[in-house]
Amino acid sequence: MKVGVLTGGGDCPGLNAVIRAVVRKGVQEYSFDFVGVRDGWLGLLKNDVVPLDISSVRGILPRGGTILGSSRTNPFKHEEGLRRVRDTLAAHDVDALVVIGGEDTLGAATELSRQGINLVGVPKTIDNDVSGTDYTFGFDTAVGIATEAIDRLHTTAESHMRALVVEVMGRHSGWIALHAGIAGGANVILIPERPFDIEQVCEQVKRRFQINYAPIVVVAEGAAPKEGQMIVKDQSLDEFGHARLSGIGEWLAQEISARTEKDARTTVLGHIQRGGTPSPFDRWLATRFGLHAIDAVKEGDFGCMVALRSTRIVRVPLAEATAENKVVEPSLYDEFEAFYG
Repeated sequence: MKVGVLTGGGDCPGLNAVIRAVVRKGVQEYSFDFVGVRDGWLGLLKNDVVPLDISSVRGILPRGGTILGSSRTNPFKHEEGLRRVRDTLAAHDVDALVVIGGEDTLGAATELSRQGINLVGVPKTIDNDVSGTDYTFGFDTAVGIATEAIDRLHTTAESHMRALVVEVMGRHSGWIALHAGIAGGANVILIPERPFDIEQVCEQVKRRFQINYAPIVVVAEGAAPKEGQMIVKDQSLDEFGHARLSGIGEWLAQEISARTEKDARTTVLGHIQRGGTPSPFDRWLATRFGLHAIDAVKEGDFGCMVALRSTRIVRVPLAEATAENKVVEPSLYDEFEAFYG
């Protein structure tokens, strides 16, 4: 059997660990042949496929990014996309695909699976918003990076007695903001799941200044005020219909300065959350996902996604995993509000 491997959507730490696990077990235990698809779905549209073997994946476990490249390509937004995908697979005698991606990449995989293409999904995203799995790899690393940034910003905020707004990633879900905000001792955490009242935010900031404390506000890029819409700098959309987010942090800092008469600055962590070496947990989870994904291919259990449930790796139908985003449960956010009052 020949298996193709692709990584789609935004890069994140741990992608190479999955590729490594899939290829090593597939070659050593099942005697499969492998090819890597360059730049996600774009590689299948452009017939850009490269050989993969044990030597290709040697030494990549701690590397960030992906040796195969990635893109936000939606094959169904391109002329004759389905036919071109089929033609590339047939030209290289690929029997099955291991598709490593987040909501958009796996959403396209779900539709391709319905069209009869043999594939198994692996959930990756720093946002941790893929349903059906407790955690996606990449999330733990992103939270660690954001937490370290917040720790560092505390000291500079205190030195100048100013409010600092930290904008982290999270389009639909506030998992990074919530985890990093709590771990970093933030005073206000704003997430997409709960529209915020700017007056309440400013009151909390004022209270912190009154006790001679420089406040830290952590906001997910997809968070929005109750009165108004999501704030973005760039109105252009990608092939999955998503705006390129960023802007809420800058808007918040301006509002806080105007309403509290205190200096407020913004730090946008942006892509730094996605780069660099994966944490030990993400290496562990990505490796387990890869091992179980190639098992599913061997057993012919296509149209599924591997997932973490407690400490076990299970398989869930792709259609179920991509039906909706996994968002922060209200009870978790309520715990934070109760703790900080």
